Amino acid sequence: MAMQTAGDIPLLIASENSSSERRITPSWTIGQLKAKLEPVTGIPPLSQRLVLKLGGQQSTPIEAADEENTQLSAFPLAPYAEILVTDIRPPGLRPNYNDASKVEKYTLPTAIYETKTDSVLAWKKANKLGRFDPAAPSIIEARLASYAKDISDRGIEVGKRCRVGGDDTRRGAVMYVGEVEEIAKETGDGGLGQWVGVKFDEPVGKNDGSLGGKRYWGKEGDGKFGVFVRPERVEVGEFPMLDDLEDMEEI
Repeated sequence: MAMQTAGDIPLLIASENSSSERRITPSWTIGQLKAKLEPVTGIPPLSQRLVLKLGGQQSTPIEAADEENTQLSAFPLAPYAEILVTDIRPPGLRPNYNDASKVEKYTLPTAIYETKTDSVLAWKKANKLGRFDPAAPSIIEARLASYAKDISDRGIEVGKRCRVGGDDTRRGAVMYVGEVEEIAKETGDGGLGQWVGVKFDEPVGKNDGSLGGKRYWGKEGDGKFGVFVRPERVEVGEFPMLDDLEDMEEI
């Protein structure tokens, strides 16, 4: 936070998104403390409510009519006491720091990755595995043919009702049949061939019908109803939408 002095007091700072030990200078004002806590908790000073918790003793609010001139020495600070920082903004206005889906994923450029000598790719090259196996082309061709045969044998077509993995809670409709470039780019040879895009009746999927910025069905914001799976996991048939009210008729 700032240069420490001999009079600093170690305190535990806790908020919804963080918990850490910090050294607090009693001569700081409440306003100064709140400004220093913003980068620690992610809560703006005007949206902070501070409460000092001293073991089994009654909690003490750290507040004052004039917080810019009221020093922390006015409060019963004690080593390793806890300051609880609460965000008083409405829930809809608080950033969700636990939502990893909003964090941009970093991908090492292919050209740089291929030059590394300590990567999985380098290991596969050295051991002639995967696409570096002399027999790889025929193996890949056989696998792609198998996917195409599975789709034909199972009667998988866009628009048909289905379930995935034999799970009755994962019923839906086939929305896409074909190759998915985004999976192939991310997984290499393992992502080649035919995939089946399914839109579930319930939000039990992994995407909203798009991957890597390319949309295969639906529109942005549809929710996680979609999934892309290999044809062997798809069972086409008479799988009507589940009716949550059916069981109530038997009560």
